[in-house]
Amino acid sequence: MNIIGFIWHEKIIEKLEQKHNVLQYEVREVFENDPKFRYVEKGLQPDENVYAAFGRAISGRYLIIFFIYKTDKKALVVSARDMTRAERKKYEEK
Repeated sequence: MNIIGFIWHEKIIEKLEQKHNVLQYEVREVFENDPKFRYVEKGLQPDENVYAAFGRAISGRYLIIFFIYKTDKKALVVSARDMTRAERKKYEEK
Protein backbone atom coordinates (compact mmCIF):
# COMPACT_ATOMS: atom_id res chain seq x y z
CA MET A 1 0.00 0.00 0.00
CA ASN A 2 1.46 3.33 -1.06
CA ILE A 3 0.46 6.16 1.29
CA ILE A 4 1.77 9.58 0.28
CA GLY A 5 0.34 11.69 3.09
CA PHE A 6 -2.22 12.08 5.84
CA ILE A 7 -5.52 13.85 6.36
CA TRP A 8 -6.10 14.93 9.95
CA HIS A 9 -9.33 16.13 11.54
CA GLU A 10 -8.86 18.10 14.74
CA LYS A 11 -11.57 16.13 16.61
CA ILE A 12 -9.83 12.85 15.74
CA ILE A 13 -6.45 14.17 16.93
CA GLU A 14 -8.07 15.20 20.23
CA LYS A 15 -9.79 11.81 20.60
CA LEU A 16 -6.54 9.93 19.96
CA GLU A 17 -4.75 11.93 22.64
CA GLN A 18 -7.51 12.01 25.25
CA LYS A 19 -9.11 8.58 24.89
CA HIS A 20 -6.21 6.42 23.66
CA ASN A 21 -3.15 8.44 24.69
CA VAL A 22 -1.78 8.22 21.14
CA LEU A 23 0.03 11.24 19.72
CA GLN A 24 0.02 12.34 16.09
CA TYR A 25 3.74 11.76 15.65
CA GLU A 26 3.36 8.15 16.89
CA VAL A 27 0.83 7.49 14.11
CA ARG A 28 3.30 8.82 11.54
CA GLU A 29 6.07 6.65 13.00
CA VAL A 30 3.96 3.51 12.58
CA PHE A 31 3.45 4.28 8.88
CA GLU A 32 7.17 4.99 8.43
CA ASN A 33 8.22 1.72 10.11
CA ASP A 34 7.00 -0.96 7.65
CA PRO A 35 3.48 -1.55 9.04
CA LYS A 36 1.35 -4.59 8.33
CA PHE A 37 -1.94 -3.64 6.63
CA ARG A 38 -5.30 -5.37 6.89
CA TYR A 39 -8.57 -4.62 5.12
CA VAL A 40 -11.31 -3.83 7.67
CA GLU A 41 -14.45 -2.88 5.74
CA LYS A 42 -15.88 -1.29 2.63
CA GLY A 43 -15.94 2.50 2.83
CA LEU A 44 -18.90 4.78 2.21
CA GLN A 45 -17.32 6.18 -0.96
CA PRO A 46 -16.33 4.02 -3.95
CA ASP A 47 -12.70 2.87 -3.77
CA GLU A 48 -12.22 4.38 -0.28
CA ASN A 49 -12.10 1.49 2.14
CA VAL A 50 -11.19 1.26 5.81
CA TYR A 51 -7.89 -0.41 6.70
CA ALA A 52 -5.86 -1.08 9.82
CA ALA A 53 -2.12 -0.53 10.03
CA PHE A 54 -0.30 -2.61 12.64
CA GLY A 55 3.12 -1.39 13.66
CA ARG A 56 5.48 0.10 16.19
CA ALA A 57 6.35 3.64 17.13
CA ILE A 58 10.01 4.53 17.68
CA SER A 59 9.39 4.22 21.44
CA GLY A 60 8.59 0.53 20.87
CA ARG A 61 4.88 0.97 21.48
CA TYR A 62 2.68 -1.45 19.49
CA LEU A 63 -0.15 0.46 17.83
CA ILE A 64 -3.01 -0.21 15.47
CA ILE A 65 -4.13 2.69 13.29
CA PHE A 66 -7.53 2.68 11.56
CA PHE A 67 -7.73 4.81 8.43
CA ILE A 68 -9.60 5.38 5.20
CA TYR A 69 -7.36 4.94 2.16
CA LYS A 70 -8.43 7.81 -0.08
CA THR A 71 -8.28 7.76 -3.87
CA ASP A 72 -5.46 10.35 -3.77
CA LYS A 73 -3.38 7.78 -1.77
CA LYS A 74 -3.66 9.72 1.48
CA ALA A 75 -4.68 8.14 4.77
CA LEU A 76 -7.58 9.73 6.65
CA VAL A 77 -6.83 8.60 10.19
CA VAL A 78 -10.03 7.76 12.08
CA SER A 79 -8.65 6.05 15.20
CA ALA A 80 -5.54 4.62 16.83
CA ARG A 81 -4.89 2.61 19.97
CA ASP A 82 -2.53 0.14 21.58
CA MET A 83 -2.73 -3.37 20.14
CA THR A 84 -4.41 -6.04 22.22
CA ARG A 85 -2.31 -9.01 23.29
CA ALA A 86 -3.82 -11.14 20.50
CA GLU A 87 -3.20 -8.44 17.87
CA ARG A 88 0.38 -8.04 19.01
CA LYS A 89 0.99 -11.80 18.82
CA LYS A 90 -0.41 -11.94 15.28
CA TYR A 91 1.64 -8.87 14.27
CA GLU A 92 4.86 -10.41 15.56
CA GLU A 93 4.26 -13.50 13.39
CA LYS A 94 4.70 -11.44 10.19
